[in-house]
Amino acid sequence: MPHVTSVHGHPDAQPHFDRPAVIAAAGLTKTYTFHDQGAGLAGAVRSLVRRRYQTRLAVDSIDFTIGRGEVVGLLGPNGAGKTTTLKMLSGLLYPTSGDLEVLGHTPSRRRPDYLRRIALVMGQKTMLWWDVPAMESLLLHKEMYDLSAAEFQRNVDELAELLEVRDLLNVQVRKVSLGERMKLELMAALVHGPEILFLDEPTIGLDVVAKARVRAFLAEVTRRHGTTILVTSHDMDDIEALCSRVMVIDHGRLQYDGSLSGLVHAARPRKLVRATYARAVEESRLAGLDGVAVGSGGSDQTVSLEVERERTGEVLEQLTRLGPLVDLDVADADVEEIMRDLFLRRGAVGAGGAVGPGGGPADSASSAETEDVR
Repeated sequence: MPHVTSVHGHPDAQPHFDRPAVIAAAGLTKTYTFHDQGAGLAGAVRSLVRRRYQTRLAVDSIDFTIGRGEVVGLLGPNGAGKTTTLKMLSGLLYPTSGDLEVLGHTPSRRRPDYLRRIALVMGQKTMLWWDVPAMESLLLHKEMYDLSAAEFQRNVDELAELLEVRDLLNVQVRKVSLGERMKLELMAALVHGPEILFLDEPTIGLDVVAKARVRAFLAEVTRRHGTTILVTSHDMDDIEALCSRVMVIDHGRLQYDGSLSGLVHAARPRKLVRATYARAVEESRLAGLDGVAVGSGGSDQTVSLEVERERTGEVLEQLTRLGPLVDLDVADADVEEIMRDLFLRRGAVGAGGAVGPGGGPADSASSAETEDVR
């Protein structure tokens, strides 16, 4: 993604860390090696004599720092290395190489005093016991994290109020809707008061109302408690609503680290201006407009232009002189469209990796094949 790498020169590309760092990664790398067995009985027999292995580079020497209280979006196509990165940060995977420190700990050591200070929520996996009420799972978390009765009750009351789930706490988890279950998952993750929350696709499969409520809840948790959040999502509305900063990862490499607006400005330096008039505008009058025409929306009463940002005001003045306006709209390019274009240009979309050892995704940046002759 060469054109994305170039955005590091944008004034918004490198954030200034005025908060103490709670996550620091330097040269963080993860490589998966797995057995590649051919199909059928012949493949199984062949692998006994000549075993083939594939090595896939999931995360390729990335560096980043996250400050206390930041909400950061980790973006990338399927197989880019996002989930692998979250698993290394939470201690579920050992890095192959590089340095990683979270809250002063090495995550892969999985020390109890570290695990008490973090939480990981994966949208497609559950922490809750399926056949019992959510409260039973919360009580288990109380014992796991050695919470006092007063602290536990205080946290449950606050979270139940924010998430509006008090009437669901004594209902079997399998009987609640997907959106309600995700709220309860977040409650279970936060009941011990973690300092860092790792979220992997927290709104996947939710309807628009449930998504909005989850976003509002996460924003409020950060505001009240200064919780640091690192979130992956393919829903750009999640990122726009929550994140002051984004990191773009593709083929295991960190391609961009900065503000979302910086990414938008660098990828699409023009604004989209659309003017609709009460009557048709003569084509001859459009010739002198500054900007690039992008279509009329099927109407000779609508003018659509892509305009250099610094000339937006000038173009708006020109448009107001063309005739009586019905509507005038100025917008940045759609963030989801920008991300799609960035990854399509690299052919990254749809290139999901194989599953690595231990259930981890082999988010391949590159691969190599070796043979073991037995």
